[in-house]
Amino acid sequence: MDPSAAGELRSSDSSGPTPVKAQHPRLWSALIADAELTARYRGERCGFHSKVDALGQVLRLMWVSDAFLAQSLYRLKARMQALGIPVLPRLAHRLAMTTAQVCIGDPVIVRAGIYLPHGQVVVDGFVEIDSGTVIFPWVTVGLRGGNLQGPKIGRDVQIGTGAKIIGPVTVGAGARIGANAVVVHDVSAGATVVGVPAHEIDD
Repeated sequence: MDPSAAGELRSSDSSGPTPVKAQHPRLWSALIADAELTARYRGERCGFHSKVDALGQVLRLMWVSDAFLAQSLYRLKARMQALGIPVLPRLAHRLAMTTAQVCIGDPVIVRAGIYLPHGQVVVDGFVEIDSGTVIFPWVTVGLRGGNLQGPKIGRDVQIGTGAKIIGPVTVGAGARIGANAVVVHDVSAGATVVGVPAHEIDD
């Protein structure tokens, strides 16, 4: 996708259209929220006593987790693009792909506080991912041919290994996407879906 699309994409709501770059969370708040959720899922201390303590934990997670490092590079890329900094966002993007094969496109909006247990994740198109989402490896969240509008993922969604969520679908809050499922239709809040194409099952 053309990198310039990030500055042009608009999201319509009751308050009017908003450029994508204005919808990204602030870098520091996003890093802290990501670190807290990552530490919680890793069974580590997730309460930070001060900004210095939080910074130390962010740096530690970057060191021990390639996926967290790549996720942080995406956050840095998004912030630099919002500030209009040239060249460096592309470098951060390349580093994220090199370190953990995490490829998150320019128009993607990822709210503060998500967890990537491992790398090998591709997210592209006009996609929104809400807080609390967990994305396991080999996942693709992206576009259907001929439509640039991608999925909208609600809060606290878990996306299993190898799953694909394709096209302008909405995944409701708290939903669970099974491993290797292919989602091409909306998923209700709290539902569990599996299969190809994905269908809802009873928990």
